[in-house]
Amino acid sequence: MAIDFTLAPEHEEIRKRVRAFIQGTVMPAMEDLKEGDRDEYLRTIFRLRSLAKSEGLWLPHMPKEWGGMGLGHVELAMVQSESAKTRIGPWVLNCQAPDEGNMHTLLHWATDEQKEKYLRPLLDGVQMSCFAMTEPEVAGSDPTLIRTHAVQDGDEWVINGHKWFISNARRANFAILIARTEQDVPEGSRGANTAFLVDLPNPGWNDVREVETMHGSTGHSEIVIKDLRVPDSAILGGRGNGHRLGQYRLGPARLAHCMRWISQAETALDMMVDRALKRYSHGSLLAEKQGIQWLIADSAMELYQCKLMVLHAASKIDKGEDFRTEVSMAKHFVANSLNRIIDRAIQVHGALGYSTDTPLANMFQHARWARFADGADEIHQMRIAERTIAAYQATGSTSSATGGLPI
Repeated sequence: MAIDFTLAPEHEEIRKRVRAFIQGTVMPAMEDLKEGDRDEYLRTIFRLRSLAKSEGLWLPHMPKEWGGMGLGHVELAMVQSESAKTRIGPWVLNCQAPDEGNMHTLLHWATDEQKEKYLRPLLDGVQMSCFAMTEPEVAGSDPTLIRTHAVQDGDEWVINGHKWFISNARRANFAILIARTEQDVPEGSRGANTAFLVDLPNPGWNDVREVETMHGSTGHSEIVIKDLRVPDSAILGGRGNGHRLGQYRLGPARLAHCMRWISQAETALDMMVDRALKRYSHGSLLAEKQGIQWLIADSAMELYQCKLMVLHAASKIDKGEDFRTEVSMAKHFVANSLNRIIDRAIQVHGALGYSTDTPLANMFQHARWARFADGADEIHQMRIAERTIAAYQATGSTSSATGGLPI
């Protein structure tokens, strides 16, 4: 059995081109922006997106026949990690959340007509989207409890409900909305929900507010849905398939988050080491002190584990194997490692790290979100435990639940 962690020459060339583009073009362009100049910010983003297209770095996650780079998930990991060295990188390459996950979903579940109307503009970068599932009244980690309901009225559906933390809602041209359609299915059943495509703005879609979070009001909306009408043709993926569609979307989307979080963790570790090599205190550089060395070592080991877990989970997706356990493990571990590594970097920087003079404070605020986005820590732990127990009951061994690796 051959285990090779090197990239094929053509993929290594792509990685180098992405790194050069992000570091040589995107980062300098963002640094030159004047703070608060929204119009100039947008012009810069559009200019950078045009450059990404001309450089052949557009839509790394989509098939070539749809204008993408045609990369598998293993290759996508290198692109996402390179692009996320700056917050705006994934936007420039048009592989940002939530549009990235919605593109995958539409490619797999949409009809040809729906693909032309909704997927094509996303791929062209002229529209944006959102995914409306989470609700304030029920646990967001359990979509079988969704209360938003859709009732058929002739050839239309009337939808009423309440959603929140809907990322990108205020900028979206359409939403993928999850609602309960099968009223006779017992609560907790996975066949009760249906996905609908909703054009925005819509008189039945009421944007109440952007929810204030630790990092400010930055695009997570609360939505009240009242008597929203959509045609029967707006159903995405078939009636009663909302849960399956959501789970299909979330698996690769969780791993894509991990790819971007790895980049942030690596940036924090780089900053930690750089600070330790330059800061002199109590007779020596911080890098020469054992306590600081342990912070660096623990962070390096965790980042190594993050990279291996993501690459292995990505390889299982590419092979068409069951990847649920591996993605759950990666999502939980990478999210927590991100928090720990940034926290250590702040500690090594001292009061400077706590200030906004470095990006660490903002990175830490965003990182805390990672532990419940796309599934809280505890939900992933529950599923991992269930699958580990099931593996042992079926085979007398837990090997298949720990990656199924040949060791």
